[in-house]
Amino acid sequence: MVFTDIVFYVLAAILLFSGIRVITTRNPVHAALFLVLSFFTAAGIWLLLEAEFLAIALILVYVGAVMVLFLFVVMMLDINLDKLREGFWEYLPMAGFIGVLMVVEMTLVLADKNLQPSQAVELPANYSNTAALGKVLYTDYLLPFELAAVVLLVAMIAAIVLTLRERQDNKSMNPSEQVKVKRNDRLRIVSMPAEVEPPEQAPAPVAEEKK
Repeated sequence: MVFTDIVFYVLAAILLFSGIRVITTRNPVHAALFLVLSFFTAAGIWLLLEAEFLAIALILVYVGAVMVLFLFVVMMLDINLDKLREGFWEYLPMAGFIGVLMVVEMTLVLADKNLQPSQAVELPANYSNTAALGKVLYTDYLLPFELAAVVLLVAMIAAIVLTLRERQDNKSMNPSEQVKVKRNDRLRIVSMPAEVEPPEQAPAPVAEEKK
């Protein structure tokens, strides 16, 4: 076992621990911080695989932008932790079964390629990780890339719809009712007689007293 394999297993153990702590810790701020640790550890694994672009993108995009937003939202919202954790342990057996099943499936798929003893790969001096990633992404994996973009778009629309759902304390509009509105419903002309104010009368002159 070479040194890179030892580093990989250490990072993998830290990644599993931090991922478990994300869903088991009671404090949402601590969960967000464990998620930051997970991202950093995953970036280290990407560096071992010589995918520097993915590692830097993971740190800059997720840790630098998304997680900062998560922390601000978590700290600004008044979250009821007891209500949030209701029913957590009831779904734990099913979640554990699904997690173990996913690990088994990924092991069966990747065992033949990636569970062999590691071998050093020599790359040319002018090798560009970003160019190689873009070439593979937009040629061999173009359809999965577009499907992932559609899934993210649907998730974004669903998040907006759930956020703007009709509530008692929120004013909302029904677009279908707005389209059905006619001109007479929006504007009504009423004939009213004009009211003219009488002209103001000048005050009568006061007679001067005779001396």
